[in-house]
Amino acid sequence: MEFIFYSTTLTIILSTVVLLFFTIFFINNRQSLRRSLPPNLLGSMGWPIIGETLDFISCGYTDHPQTFMEKRRLLYGKVFKSHLFGSPTIVSTDAKVSRIILQSDANSFVPSYPKSLTELMGEASILRINGSFHRKIHGLIGSFFKSPYLKACVTSNMRKLLLRSMAAWNEDRPIYIQDETKHIAFQVLAKALIGLDPGEEMDLLMVQFQEFIAGLMSLPINLPGTQLHKSLQAKKKMIKLVLRIIRDKRIDGVACSQHSKDVTDVLLNDQSAKLTDELISDNMIDLMIPGEDSVPILMTLAVKYLSDCPKALHQLKEENLKLKRRKEELGDPLCWDDYLSLPFTQSVIKETLRMGNIIMGVIRKAMKDVEINGYLIPKGWCVLTHFRSVHLDDNYYESPLHFNPWRWQDKDMNSFNNIGFTPFGGGLRLCPGLDLARLEASIFLHHFVTEFRWVAEKDTIINFPTVRMKNRMPIWVKKEH
Repeated sequence: MEFIFYSTTLTIILSTVVLLFFTIFFINNRQSLRRSLPPNLLGSMGWPIIGETLDFISCGYTDHPQTFMEKRRLLYGKVFKSHLFGSPTIVSTDAKVSRIILQSDANSFVPSYPKSLTELMGEASILRINGSFHRKIHGLIGSFFKSPYLKACVTSNMRKLLLRSMAAWNEDRPIYIQDETKHIAFQVLAKALIGLDPGEEMDLLMVQFQEFIAGLMSLPINLPGTQLHKSLQAKKKMIKLVLRIIRDKRIDGVACSQHSKDVTDVLLNDQSAKLTDELISDNMIDLMIPGEDSVPILMTLAVKYLSDCPKALHQLKEENLKLKRRKEELGDPLCWDDYLSLPFTQSVIKETLRMGNIIMGVIRKAMKDVEINGYLIPKGWCVLTHFRSVHLDDNYYESPLHFNPWRWQDKDMNSFNNIGFTPFGGGLRLCPGLDLARLEASIFLHHFVTEFRWVAEKDTIINFPTVRMKNRMPIWVKKEH
């Protein structure tokens, strides 16, 4: 039974402790601000203690989440100072400044996360570690994710799960695309990370993972009954499951094998990293965080935008039908490179990433005073590189709020792609699964548009704390004959 705080006395004590904490934090932080306020940056530090956080969050829940940034860009320029989530922060909405920050190493900037997130990830998480150890682990995982072997496995697994799911779709009830894609993408991810197949253990992992991620943006209070505590308990259960899988692999001789079938095998087989079973299992759970939401939301948003743009849907469908007919005539099965070979399909995915901004931006913390393009970022300050502002900037994209996949067929746009298009981050921490995300989305779109026609119910996009559809994107499908 969960422990519930009914005691008024305990509530008063907790409130006093929290108030004292924030008072001390504010006094120390104010002294730090006085010492290190950037002299060449405009902006507002907002209210005492909370800064401009409430304004930032409230804008995130509206239909116009850009309001916070647009207002300050007009007043202060593309790079300005603020105070967000308890830290003095430099906000960059400038593509070139953000690129330099993303490309910097741990001597200049390190990742910064909310306290609840750091507690859930732990000290040895790949999302938090820096330097040579991070480069080693990131390189191992990135190389495996790019391998033809894994792409072939993901293609087979994704197609099997997708067709099984689609076979159960009924024309007399709505299909919730967000739920369907989440269920499929999680199983593909778990198979790629730890080699787990569908079954009771997969179902258990999915349930515990949902409890785990519920605490990512919770209050940083680890007491029985709080969301953070429940999330930590859920992670312990998941780690126990992954540890059992790792130990079974060691018994079966996977650690001595030259052929890795999943990420766990890759880390077990690398002797130079000398990773413990506990560290590997902990990181397998953490690697599910960026992958669990990004791929299914990418697929869901693509359905949303295509539903609102019949011309794009028609061209996408024709391109995929042409591929399907050609492969049927040859008697060949579709391979992973077939799905990625369709130029307009890739343009639809790129445009969905640009408009959807599944990753709003990233936060880095300055390890020393850093000057970038004339802007001084003091040691200890955070920097928010806001991808959404760049992706929706009309200086870079004509009619940026309009879904226009054809823009990516412009050579000039593809040259800017290397500077300002950062849907998966950039630099040393570029998401290693970006190729797999595009592959999964390509597979989904191919089978979806060639197998079904649909009518979408009205739904809206929520942008905070994560991007998602308010009503889970309900559609009514009809099987193509």
